[in-house]
Amino acid sequence: MDSFELNKIIGAVLGTLLFVMGVGFLAEAIYHPIEGRGPGLTLAEAEVAGEHGGGAAEPEAPAVPLGVLLASADATAGQASVKKCSSCHNFGEGESNKTGPLLYGVVDRLIGSHEGFAYSAGMEEHKAKGDLWSYENLDAFLTSPKTFTPGTKMSFAGVKDPAERANILAYLQTLSPSPVPFPAAEAAPAAVPAEGAAAPAEGVAPAEAGATEGAAVETPSTTATETPVEGTPAPATTEAPAASH
Repeated sequence: MDSFELNKIIGAVLGTLLFVMGVGFLAEAIYHPIEGRGPGLTLAEAEVAGEHGGGAAEPEAPAVPLGVLLASADATAGQASVKKCSSCHNFGEGESNKTGPLLYGVVDRLIGSHEGFAYSAGMEEHKAKGDLWSYENLDAFLTSPKTFTPGTKMSFAGVKDPAERANILAYLQTLSPSPVPFPAAEAAPAAVPAEGAAAPAEGVAPAEAGATEGAAVETPSTTATETPVEGTPAPATTEAPAASH
């Protein structure tokens, strides 16, 4: 290969590089972001929610007390729900433990006390404090085992539906020769009235107060008319006949 051909090759390579660099500079000049023109438009989350959601969010409904849920719970539905637990627990009287303890007679049992099962340190702490598997504690554990007992061996995420948990508790109640009664069904807390709404009692009170005040004003005038001052001659005409009416 002579020097002329070598120069042509080198020239071609350099030309290609210059072309690529030129295209790069041109692209950067065209698509370079514009900066330094002040802050952009920031949409607050609340404003976006109001624009697309049709107003402010409604307040959450008050939680239904556990006793109310248990009063209408379905043990048969609860038995169907605990099938997801049967891989780790047995439910029949006299059956053995699995990876979890036997749950027959669990209601009101001392937490961490079933014979022959190695409990986690968190369950042992409950046992040391004398905590029982009450309906309230069972409901809290079923909601989130790791929240109720940090470090528990149970990897179950929990049952988020309160009605389903109540059905499960109703089924667990049946797993005993002497079922533990449900807690009293207390009424759910009343909803808070909307801001600006006047209570009915407040509207009636002023009228009643006005009526009482009017009656109080009339009483002294009648008494003064009927009772003459000692030492003063009685008037010729009295109001006694009118008072008898």
